[in-house]
Parts: sequence; structure tokens; C-alpha cells
Amino acid sequence: QVQLVESGGGLVQPGGSLRLSCAASGSILWINSMGWYRQAPGNERELVALVFGGANTHYADSVKGRFTISRDNAKNTVSLQMNSLKPEDTAVYYCNANAKSTLATPISNFWGQGTQVTVSS
Repeated sequence: QVQLVESGGGLVQPGGSLRLSCAASGSILWINSMGWYRQAPGNERELVALVFGGANTHYADSVKGRFTISRDNAKNTVSLQMNSLKPEDTAVYYCNANAKSTLATPISNFWGQGTQVTVSS
């Protein structure tokens, strides 16, 4: 079992910045990828950014040039630096890890509890 804990959410003004962090703990054999998803009320959960392989990254078009994802493999943490925030970035942000917990368990997706990001003046 892998546990993910997010931190760093809060209220910021448009144009401001925020940094989200996520730490993985528990039984971890290996982690294939870590990423950030978000879900606004009435919307489906969407992928925001993903880091996989060595240090490959993928971003949603809506956040390219504004958000940066980074992963510390040794510490099993992932961060999301969010700059030039817009009101439409308001959502609950969830940390995700695609990981193998033990030799006896399959590769699975694990989720954090979510952290609220509100961009408003």
C-alpha cells in the first residue's frame, strides 16, 4: 500500500504563484510515474502534469508555460510549481502515483486526498 499526502494548496490572487508538494510513503517497490490531476466542480478530473521515466514530463495545454512539475526519485516526492495563476485554475488538486507496492501486488494507481487551490481576487 502506498500513501500520498499533498500540501501547499491555498488562496492566491490571479497572476500569483503557488507550489504544491506530494510525498509518497508506505510499501513502495517502485514508482513508474507521478503526476498531478485537478477537478473543478461539475468537471471531470483532468491530468495537469506528469513526470515519468527518468525525467520526462507532460503538461496539459492549458498550463504549458505556467506550471512546472518536478520529481525527487530518492525522496519519492513530486512538486508542482504554478505561476501566472488564473481563476480557471481553481480546483482540487490530486497527487497520483503509478506504482508497484510489493512483489505480490499489481502495478496500481494511488491517490492523495486532494488539496484545494483557489485563484480569486
